Amino acid sequence: MSVKVILFDFDGTLADTFTAIVKISNSLAGEFGYQPTSAEKLEQVRHLSSREIIKQSGISRFRIPFLLKKVQKLLREDIQSLTPIPGLIEVLNDLKYEGYQLGILTSNSAENVNLFLENNSWVKLFDFVDSGSPIFGKEKVIRKFLKKHNFNPADVIYVGDETRDIEAAQKNTIKVVAVSWGFNYKEVLAKYQPDFLIDEPQELSEVVSNLDNSKVKSKVFCY
Repeated sequence: MSVKVILFDFDGTLADTFTAIVKISNSLAGEFGYQPTSAEKLEQVRHLSSREIIKQSGISRFRIPFLLKKVQKLLREDIQSLTPIPGLIEVLNDLKYEGYQLGILTSNSAENVNLFLENNSWVKLFDFVDSGSPIFGKEKVIRKFLKKHNFNPADVIYVGDETRDIEAAQKNTIKVVAVSWGFNYKEVLAKYQPDFLIDEPQELSEVVSNLDNSKVKSKVFCY
């Protein structure tokens, strides 16, 4: 396999948005007609697939896009307080140094992502930031991205923290790395049979190096 592009999900994979999103989601429960999530219920939810979560919430699928837009708008107000996943900056620097193109494909807004990248001096690390709002439409976002940039699926790896990330990558026949430090717990991620399942950011470098031996092309460091 000749790896050229490594695509990342944003929420939970690159940025620790978990606490902020739970707080925002609970604040919108009354408006959108679902129950706020308690600490006990939250532990149960993280063992569920994305589709199971939506089904149990009772939220109308018609209202989900409106809910997502509201969450994104309120998250923008907390963007200054969001922090990167510990240990990722070293891995991203190494991957960039090795010559890989790095990109972000997310259901969050591009504006939120770009603000986060600017706040953390990560802008130079990423070649692409693409977003799409449908919660179960990420496979279409990936497909559109591949077509737009004329990438061969065999040259691309996708890195995400939810079951829907795994499904979206598999539908586009690209290798997928599931990370256990995000929203879904390791056990449920494993059920969806990602190509790789890792617990620490440093393991991503090992996965990529085992798949490919790219030559060093450039050196960009962010701190």
